[in-house]
Amino acid sequence: MRRWGLSLQVAFTFIGTVVGAGFATGREVLQFFTRFGNWAGPMILVSTALFVWLGAKMMLMAASMRARSYEDLNRHLFGPKAGAWISHLMLLVLLGVNAVMLAGAGSLFSEHLNLNYQSGLLITMTACFILLRKGMSAILAINTLVVPVMIVFTAVLVIETLRGPGADRWMTMPMELSPWAAILSPFLYGAFNLSMSQAVLVPLGSRIGDPVVLRRGAWIGGIGIGGMLLAGHLALSSRMPGVEQFEIPMGGIAREIGPWIHWIFVFLIFMEIFTTLVADIYGLSLQLQERVKIPLNALVVLVLLLCFMAGQFGFGPLLTTLYPIFGMLSLGWVMLMGRDRVRPAPPPAPPEGFS
Repeated sequence: MRRWGLSLQVAFTFIGTVVGAGFATGREVLQFFTRFGNWAGPMILVSTALFVWLGAKMMLMAASMRARSYEDLNRHLFGPKAGAWISHLMLLVLLGVNAVMLAGAGSLFSEHLNLNYQSGLLITMTACFILLRKGMSAILAINTLVVPVMIVFTAVLVIETLRGPGADRWMTMPMELSPWAAILSPFLYGAFNLSMSQAVLVPLGSRIGDPVVLRRGAWIGGIGIGGMLLAGHLALSSRMPGVEQFEIPMGGIAREIGPWIHWIFVFLIFMEIFTTLVADIYGLSLQLQERVKIPLNALVVLVLLLCFMAGQFGFGPLLTTLYPIFGMLSLGWVMLMGRDRVRPAPPPAPPEGFS
């Protein structure tokens, strides 16, 4: 039972790492899947397979190498010199992703809480800084609580969608974009999210060490991500094309169902954005600290300020511009991950912090 408990923690951490601003708000689902009409279902299956396969492989490789960070994995995949450059590039990409998530929190405040966008950015930044002073164990505990509740409320949205008009649009909506874009999109989505999840999944795999726990966690987590993608697609496609006007599409759908569902779902969206943002900023600040000898708290403030400045471009424009570019940059990483062989893992390390 203890191994199953660890597997669920791995799965929820995997899901929580991927379900950030773009996923939780519905923007990523809209950008990479729903706008491709009835092709989206098979595309989601492809992404799900990538998450299960490469998520497990990444954690197993980290365990076999006893990797301390994603930089160790990149040096293994690309060689010492190229791996160092890839890690530098990832720092910039992570900074862009954090800016998108912070902008997502600002949009949530302005669209659904009737607060100023800038106030939303500042409130989120302040809360991030306060929580980061308490360490990462609190963030992992929050993910373990928030992810199951998020799954339940996503299921509620799907049930309500299937009861209303347009429930079958996900099967009948025509694909009006390039078929080549549709074929490439699930690989871009999977590559981007898997490469970004290195910051969390590599140290997680190294710390857990148990291959059975890691494989089981990757299967549960990957299928969970695929199920949430499909649920979001069902809900969004029933409201197409009108739902495209919202910066936070899933929040707009929740508002139609009822005030209580709307407020709870908005809170959950914020918590998913917030937990992923905090984890990524912490990981980014730690990587920067290895390069520049500046106190961690000062680096956290610097990263938050850079994200604040980038967030002035707005959530929608940042996501639709940066995420496809980051996906293209991640494709090479995915190809090397798929080609590399997992070596036998050493005896599992004590799963400190995950008991």
